[in-house]
Amino acid sequence: MPETTTARRPRRRTTERAQREADRMNAAAALQRALDRRDNGGVTGH
Repeated sequence: MPETTTARRPRRRTTERAQREADRMNAAAALQRALDRRDNGGVTGH
């Protein structure tokens, strides 16, 4: 096999990982906001 057939990694690999991490953090923050918004009533009414 010629060496040109080896898989090359794109240079932006670390930025993709950082983007996934940012997306995960945004999703976690959105979930927390939704839970906080839902949990503002009840007996205590905080």
